[in-house]
Amino acid sequence: QVQLVESGGGMVQAGNSLRLSCAASGRTLSTYDMGWFRQVPGREREFVAAIGRNSGYRYYADSMKGRITISRDNAKNMLYLQMNSLKPEDTAVYSCAARSLTAFWLDYKVASKYAYWGQGTQVTVSS
Repeated sequence: QVQLVESGGGMVQAGNSLRLSCAASGRTLSTYDMGWFRQVPGREREFVAAIGRNSGYRYYADSMKGRITISRDNAKNMLYLQMNSLKPEDTAVYSCAARSLTAFWLDYKVASKYAYWGQGTQVTVSS
């Protein structure tokens, strides 16, 4: 199985950017389709972005489309999320997740389809 550790979160002012990273260990990242999700206390986990094993498929949440870019470097076992023009409503704990199920394009938004999760990194955007 794979272990995931996020980094890069922090507190920024609205309009600024952050780049989140997710380091994988234990198994090569190229084995998995990957996703980013976020969660605010008291609310359900929300899909942010997903990327296929060879970066052939990339999907984004409508709420963040145009402001984020998901990418991966399988050689380095790294996943990234570049977030620009951040808004206060983007404040959340962001987690990366890995899945090895087939039919990724059908249910990439579904958190329960991802078997492995990092601990999350806090992103706070002030107005």
